[in-house]
Amino acid sequence: MRKINNVHLHEDPEKYQCFGCSPFNQSGLQLEFWEDGDEVFTVWEPQHQLMGWQNIVHGGIQATLMDEVSGWLVYVKCGTAGVTSQLNVKYRKPLLISNGPLTVKSKLKERNRKFALIHSVIISNNEVCAEGELKFYLYPENIARSQFHYPGVDAFFESKA
Repeated sequence: MRKINNVHLHEDPEKYQCFGCSPFNQSGLQLEFWEDGDEVFTVWEPQHQLMGWQNIVHGGIQATLMDEVSGWLVYVKCGTAGVTSQLNVKYRKPLLISNGPLTVKSKLKERNRKFALIHSVIISNNEVCAEGELKFYLYPENIARSQFHYPGVDAFFESKA
């Protein structure tokens, strides 16, 4: 298991306001990510202001969690940047805020030149509460580097010196 560096931290905090991963967005999720084998995951503690129904994490927030972790999986497992083109969520069990920290895991299922298919799950109290099937459009690496500031896979991990 290894921590994934947030390569965007050097950007202007006023411009880097990603709802999912920016530590500068006080209203955001402020996620951090790890790689574990063929998965990318985050651990996150739900807050009451992100509630849908009583004590349940809003479904849109659950979808956002899976989307964000999957986007970081694209960075480190596909070696490029991409954007979500489809997201299908199945809500299996209520995701209770009172259960505390939860884990979101994403795994690459299939990839071709233009698309990646990703499976993502949200786990709370050792139970899958939601799962998603995501399709990401993948930019060619040269486009990801020139237009989306993609720094290459190595920038996401500490060098083994």
